[in-house]
Amino acid sequence: MTPPPRFARLVLVTPDGAVVGALPALSITTPWWQDIAPVIEAVRVAHGIEVTVLRVLEIAANPKSVKVTYLAEVAEPVVAAEPWDGELDEQPLRNSYAKLGGPAADLAWARSVLAQKGLTPNGPPRQVRTWNLSSLWAVPVQGQTVWLKATPPFFAHEAPLIEALAGEAVPKLLGHGQGRILMAELPGKDLHEVEIDQLFPMVDLLVGIQAKWIGREAELFALGLPDWRGPALTEAITATFERTAPQLSTKNRGALTAFIADLPRRFADLAACGLPDTLVHGDFHPGNLRGDGAHLALMDWGDSGVGHPLLDSSAFLDRVPAEALDAVRAVWLARWREAVPGSDPARALTLLAPIAAARQAVVYRGFLDNIEPAEHPYHAADPADWLSRTAALVRAEPRPDSPR
Repeated sequence: MTPPPRFARLVLVTPDGAVVGALPALSITTPWWQDIAPVIEAVRVAHGIEVTVLRVLEIAANPKSVKVTYLAEVAEPVVAAEPWDGELDEQPLRNSYAKLGGPAADLAWARSVLAQKGLTPNGPPRQVRTWNLSSLWAVPVQGQTVWLKATPPFFAHEAPLIEALAGEAVPKLLGHGQGRILMAELPGKDLHEVEIDQLFPMVDLLVGIQAKWIGREAELFALGLPDWRGPALTEAITATFERTAPQLSTKNRGALTAFIADLPRRFADLAACGLPDTLVHGDFHPGNLRGDGAHLALMDWGDSGVGHPLLDSSAFLDRVPAEALDAVRAVWLARWREAVPGSDPARALTLLAPIAAARQAVVYRGFLDNIEPAEHPYHAADPADWLSRTAALVRAEPRPDSPR
């Protein structure tokens, strides 16, 4: 569902920390709060100035519109700025790239890595995105655009994992360190909008990577990936439910209480299906793939973990058009039957549906626990929403004594 239209107000601060004031709210061409490039362009057109957005200060949303107040760095005072009587605080969970001077430090690091590679920027870097999960810049160099990504500490495993996946259809690292990743350009475009026949190679790509990591859990844990196997995920789902229960309906609390009590049995049945735990991308959907018809690559590995491989199926299948759903699901199951002969991925997929939804609640609860309060509106409703979806999936399952 597309969010309501966005209006952006910018509070401006100079590199020495002096507050300049605030710019009047501007209408932004895209609704996504973390989508910063159109905010910068709107300010450039309206006021003729260049800004670097640091972070969100406030989000005021209603069903018809949302007003996002951002803090932005500007080189010098701006005539158009109005007085602003707010206060800038310090937060222990603030990401380095959201602090004054943080983006400049990230870009300086990127330039040093490029210099070591014999590459020189041939144009100004472009800020693309910033929020509690990442900062993304496009840096033009000779013949390509390289991508600078900065991430919070809880995504520290992304760069080591991409490095371990070298040779697969993943981004090529130019360098990484201190929560920063510099990646070479990938051909094509992000595949948010795809033709149905493009979905099948995406499934092939993922299953091919996952099959190679079966039996290598220790290597993945050494890289820092989280544990989503049965015991650990049961504990995390239980804790998330207990913290979220007051936001849930009585009906959903009842369904989830029974679901959690039954998780040991469900995970045992899942293990009997024969698909072993392995690498899980964690946010596998067409928009996290990039390609041009001849090439295809899977990006954004920050959400990755170790668990059942079909945990990746729900987010992807949710985005598949209804007329192609059966065909895509059939190919996915066939690939796993080929990879693990004698396994029963169809049964596993059925058992996993509510577990996968509950894992999403766990993930979003983890985000909320590790980001500063001003960023909470991004994810505040997600744990309860995903647990409510879990409850609905549990209620939709056939009763053990019902006819099949």
